[in-house]
Amino acid sequence: MTEIHHDRPLDGWRVLVPRGGPWGDGVAASLRSQGAVPVVAPLINFAPTTDQAALDRALEKLADGAYDWLTVTSATTVDVMFAHRAVVPRTTRIAAVGETTAAALQAVGYEVALVPEDDNSAEGMAEQIIALEGGASRKILALRSEIAKPVLSRLLKKAGHDVDSVVAYRTVGVPVTDRIMRDVQNGRINAILITSGSVAQQVREQFPDIPEKTLLAAIGPRTAKDALKAGLPITVVADRQTVDALIDAVSHFTLPHAADELAP
Repeated sequence: MTEIHHDRPLDGWRVLVPRGGPWGDGVAASLRSQGAVPVVAPLINFAPTTDQAALDRALEKLADGAYDWLTVTSATTVDVMFAHRAVVPRTTRIAAVGETTAAALQAVGYEVALVPEDDNSAEGMAEQIIALEGGASRKILALRSEIAKPVLSRLLKKAGHDVDSVVAYRTVGVPVTDRIMRDVQNGRINAILITSGSVAQQVREQFPDIPEKTLLAAIGPRTAKDALKAGLPITVVADRQTVDALIDAVSHFTLPHAADELAP
């Protein structure tokens, strides 16, 4: 009996998954395999870019083989690429900002050539592409969110690369149902996964009264920093920027209400 429990460290946990789509489905499946009940409640969604023509042109050029590199800085960009049936020819290498983004790309059939080894950020990605290319000047398509700072493009241009920086999507908040709102407020949700700065902002805005015993888990130091800036008291930070590391970080905790019941 204890062995089964050991295999399913999240038995009895109800965990809020803040994004839907293929990504949310994957996270929900991982949580179920550990015994948890996933509550998929998308807090953010992507809205179309306000300059659709520029995105269409960039994706046409991409399909025609005009770019040496494509840089992807979020799983949401992958959703946009997939929705547009974006074609990435073999001559174009794809750089993903972190393992989560790389996994999202691979899940829908794109090959990833580069993931920064240490620094899962725009800076880390730019540095690695620059190092890899030596002095050669390359044509690069940077697909980004409307709110992203142009750090990546700036660093790549400074190193002599020709960069098209194109907005792929806008991030918008999605209001949760009343039921989920109540479940969070009364502590029926035991943990909330914080997977980006924009998710952190939505959690802060949509759930003003999160019980203290609710565990808030951030997917990496960068997201934890953004969450703290948004005013969220993060309980645990995953040591790597992957969903597996995030779920693993949560699984080291005892289910909050179980602990309460044991309390004298």
